[in-house]
Amino acid sequence: MSSIGSYVPSFLVLLVLSSSVVGQEGDPIPGARRRRIEVVSSLDGTRQPSYVILPPGLLSASKPVPLLVALHSWSFGVEQRYSELERAALGRGWIYLFPDFRGVNDHPDACGSQKAQQDILDVVQWARETYNVDEERVYLTGFSGGGQMTMLMVGRYPEVWSAASAWVGISDLGSWYRLHARTKYGGMARRICGGALGDSPQVDEQYQRRSPVSFLHHAVEVPLDIAVGIHDGHRGPVPVRHSLDAFNVVAKAQGGELISDRHIAQLNRRNADLRGALPSDLVVDRAYGRKIHLRRQCGKARVTAFEGDHEILGGAAVDWLSRQRRKSLSPKGRVGRKALVKE
Repeated sequence: MSSIGSYVPSFLVLLVLSSSVVGQEGDPIPGARRRRIEVVSSLDGTRQPSYVILPPGLLSASKPVPLLVALHSWSFGVEQRYSELERAALGRGWIYLFPDFRGVNDHPDACGSQKAQQDILDVVQWARETYNVDEERVYLTGFSGGGQMTMLMVGRYPEVWSAASAWVGISDLGSWYRLHARTKYGGMARRICGGALGDSPQVDEQYQRRSPVSFLHHAVEVPLDIAVGIHDGHRGPVPVRHSLDAFNVVAKAQGGELISDRHIAQLNRRNADLRGALPSDLVVDRAYGRKIHLRRQCGKARVTAFEGDHEILGGAAVDWLSRQRRKSLSPKGRVGRKALVKE
């Protein structure tokens, strides 16, 4: 396989196994319909769970509808909920899709494995064949480990996504492991990659292939929003530099201006203080509702360091995504098999 992944649409029969009632208690939008589904992996034939939430009135809508794929964080799986993100997406009438992609990051099949990547591609293809998805508005977002996976999927499969928004994501699994080698996260990383960084070339390759910085140079044509709370790494597990370094990979790939090492060091400190700020760093963004410490843009990529911790601001993510359009280039409609649905 090349450094960019190959989108594989010709998978096995897709199964929708169960549904929940309209207006289920805890759902963020009255009348929304949340269903748990299972899709057969096109790589290993296992049934992989996801949730899909349909906005009110979707089945009677005649126009194509945007699709938002949201990814769970490092230590969680498909049962995680992002209420603010769900409300923001469903309030705009979007389909909300939440895949498991092999669950908690504590085993080799999770954390950016080829199986986990394909699980996301498979369920996106299922959604595109099941609903009238707007091909110019297939969006991706994620938080923490989901931010890592968002950046990895954009780098590996840039043709699939109209735009993506990655929040407080791990961009270099090797450097993150060195920081957390003696914590629970270090133990999880060793189980994922087969050992500690430096144990063998094979183990080191696992860290490298699961790291977004290895592939983000392929993402220059995808509108990509990267965001990080300025106190992450001190009041959270992922240092600010992971997001800034990720942006720099995309900027370097198109010959753009990089965030300087001096500015990265200033923002990565416990008491962050950006000296020599650029005009773009002084922006006021109502969607965030927080102070912006740094904002840079290069081509279609944007990075924001905001007053916050290890968190996702769902309204801000959806606000930015809603302004992005790009026709998906991935194949559609070649499976030729109907999903089996049990209501």
